[in-house]
Amino acid sequence: MSGVSEASEDVAGLRSQFRAFLENAPKPPGLRNYGPTPTADDIEPGRAWHKYLAANGYVCLHWPVEHGGADASVAFQAAFAEECARAGVPRQLAITAIDLVGPVLIKFGTDEQKTRYLEPIRLGDDVWTQLFSEPGAGSDLAGVRTKAEKTPTGWRINGQKVWSSAANSAKFGLLLARTGPESHRGLSMFIVPMDADGVSVRPLQQMDGESKFNEVFFDNCELADDALIGEPGQGWTIAIMTLGRERLTLGSQAVAMFKLHEKMVAAGEARDALDPVLRRSMVKLWARMWLLRYTWQRAIDEGDTTSAAFSVLKLMTSETDRDLGDMATEVLGTDACIDPGEGSEDAELVRAMLVGRAQTILGGTSEIQRNILGERVLGLPKEPR
Repeated sequence: MSGVSEASEDVAGLRSQFRAFLENAPKPPGLRNYGPTPTADDIEPGRAWHKYLAANGYVCLHWPVEHGGADASVAFQAAFAEECARAGVPRQLAITAIDLVGPVLIKFGTDEQKTRYLEPIRLGDDVWTQLFSEPGAGSDLAGVRTKAEKTPTGWRINGQKVWSSAANSAKFGLLLARTGPESHRGLSMFIVPMDADGVSVRPLQQMDGESKFNEVFFDNCELADDALIGEPGQGWTIAIMTLGRERLTLGSQAVAMFKLHEKMVAAGEARDALDPVLRRSMVKLWARMWLLRYTWQRAIDEGDTTSAAFSVLKLMTSETDRDLGDMATEVLGTDACIDPGEGSEDAELVRAMLVGRAQTILGGTSEIQRNILGERVLGLPKEPR
């Protein structure tokens, strides 16, 4: 890829370069825009696509050059993510390995960990899963109970994780576990081989028929000393870094929302359902999507992934996505109760209806985002606990 060094100066000028590359790139059979997480069936076409992007310098854009990245600006990364969404292709194999694990290893990992794990991540060889959430610790990660006990040879893991994306396809997991009694300082971060003895994975089927999420159980799983990332008790600091990275590409969802909105308008016209009430609702939602797009632009212009703007962005994206799913129900009417069949015109609308509500839960609930904004931005009193 040429022109990366100038990316921060002229991102708008590079959009045509991105668009031309994506339009002309050969697409592997079976490739679809599956979002941040592939299903088991998406792994092979997704990996082939990722390798093509890697060969042309379009992966690990935020990584330092010495680790195979491009050291690109936040605005550059966002522009490429948007163009991928516009082209209907994933921007990489999956979000966890490159966007979450890579930066963690680069900042906190040992030289041996970097040498062992970074290049296979860059090439798309290894799928990773994020082992954070638990049945009793979702948005409140400080409540993690999965234990990591020190042994003479390393660490012994016992506990349960849930909502672990792509765990059934992953080679490694990024595990947040409790090593001490303190709420935040008692957490540590580990690398877990997903085929290790004592690790079992149970896929969870979603309402839309996909199985992107999983339960993961640890029963006396033995890890070596070098499985620890950073120092004992540093897990919370590392976890906060990964959550900040998750916020970065939320704005690219706005492009997909506009495309879905267009399909809803077409479906409404085909059903002669666009009465004045439904039209007004659609216009209001369209306006909100533009507000989301401009909020995203302000956030990336700041270039700070720890900015409070990203909490606003997460909240706005989740609730707009939810309302877009609800709009699909109004457009489809009773057809929403019928399986449209894969590839039909209504299939994407039905899926939006089924998964839209989940957007306000996954990645941090809307309630938690409001607490963050109230306490850290507006300076309001903390919620009683």
